[in-house]
Amino acid sequence: MELQFYGAAREVTGSMHMLTVSEKKILLDCGLFQGHRKEAFEKNSQFPFDPASVDVMILSHAHIDHSGNIPQLVKQGFSGPVFCTHATQDLANIMLRDSAHIQQKDAEYINKKHEKKGLPPVQPLYVMEDAENCISHFIGLGYERPFSVLPDVQVTFFDAGHILGSAIVVIDIEENGKNRRVTFTGDLGRKNLPIIKDPIQVKETDILITESTYGNRFHDPIEDMKSCVQKTVQDTVQRGGKIIVPSFSVGRTQELVYFLHELQSEGNLPEIPIYVDSPLSVNVTEIFRLHTECFDKETRDLFLSNHEDPFGFYRLKYIRHVEDSKKLNTVNEPCMIISASGMCEAGRILHHLKNNAPDSKNTILTIGFMAENTLGRKIVDRQPKIKIFGDEVPLRAHVEVMNGFSAHADQNELMSYYRGMNKNRLQEVFVVHGETESAETLAEMIQSDIVQNVHVPSRGEKYQI
Repeated sequence: MELQFYGAAREVTGSMHMLTVSEKKILLDCGLFQGHRKEAFEKNSQFPFDPASVDVMILSHAHIDHSGNIPQLVKQGFSGPVFCTHATQDLANIMLRDSAHIQQKDAEYINKKHEKKGLPPVQPLYVMEDAENCISHFIGLGYERPFSVLPDVQVTFFDAGHILGSAIVVIDIEENGKNRRVTFTGDLGRKNLPIIKDPIQVKETDILITESTYGNRFHDPIEDMKSCVQKTVQDTVQRGGKIIVPSFSVGRTQELVYFLHELQSEGNLPEIPIYVDSPLSVNVTEIFRLHTECFDKETRDLFLSNHEDPFGFYRLKYIRHVEDSKKLNTVNEPCMIISASGMCEAGRILHHLKNNAPDSKNTILTIGFMAENTLGRKIVDRQPKIKIFGDEVPLRAHVEVMNGFSAHADQNELMSYYRGMNKNRLQEVFVVHGETESAETLAEMIQSDIVQNVHVPSRGEKYQI
């Protein structure tokens, strides 16, 4: 049995790992790498293996850094099934189409500027037809229902508590008369997040592949985030400014709306309009409404039992059409605009940032992890100038960073999860999906407290297990 790491190895984006069992190849995730445009395009367009050689793919969840390159995988020859949960299948259906749409539109916008400057045109990574072609490969399954992916390989999904439909992937393998279990956390969530259920503890495994996004950091309590949002909104409204929120369409947007709904119900929200300006966020919210089986007891008790919509209230408006989005640029009164993408690498958020970042009355509120070299990281680092669509834009707006919203477990939460495992059975740990410092810090913690055999693989590294 062999493990090779092709993405999210000493970095956070582009999750992609290959498990080979009896010469059969199982791909765990196939995400888009996000970062410098040229480097990202090269990494995403050229796989370090032949896609046609992959027998099976297993998708942990629908976030684009885990699912976003599946259209390219199919386009280049992959013909097998993509196994995931029911909610992930529904989310990926709309998210991959949206990804194709954004890439096409961004390429058109950049090419107009390139044409004026005499520069060569850029190409989208894939188009709508590619996204639609890959959807037919998806097979949705329920949590905690074992299924076979190969003759001697059985998989079970457990709720990862990260986003709707996210799964911890448990792989039971019989090879050469031996039974072994490999567990891939995907992105591991946190206890007490609003809306979705808490992560399920997997106790028994031989091999663990774990994320480490916040392996060297600690979150503020999720319970404090509502009051932090309230203060940010009040301070910005007093300045007469707007609150611009780059947000992931899946999970983070719905959590923020949930808190805003609670604040509004409590009478603690200034009377300003709130816009969710992202067709994907609108569609994703509809998927959330369909999968109430993923909701935690608090959400069901608070909203569903009273027949209330947790994702809608009178001051909140969902924006679908591009013309309505453009009109937001002419709004001069205080408001909140929540828009995708979460790392500010594509989509409508770029236009809102370009229009609002130069004004010191405004606030840019970040509520998610920003990977290295993304526009979002440059904003979090408060660089005096940021580049959007090739133009330098002064960053004068206030920047508020609220990592307490994170749907990733922090160091304490990760270590608590590992301590819930059977140490006598756990033999080897691979730490992925974290920048080098974060991954290495977590690896040292695991070595000192859980198991000695811990690796932080680099891109392309191969291990016999």
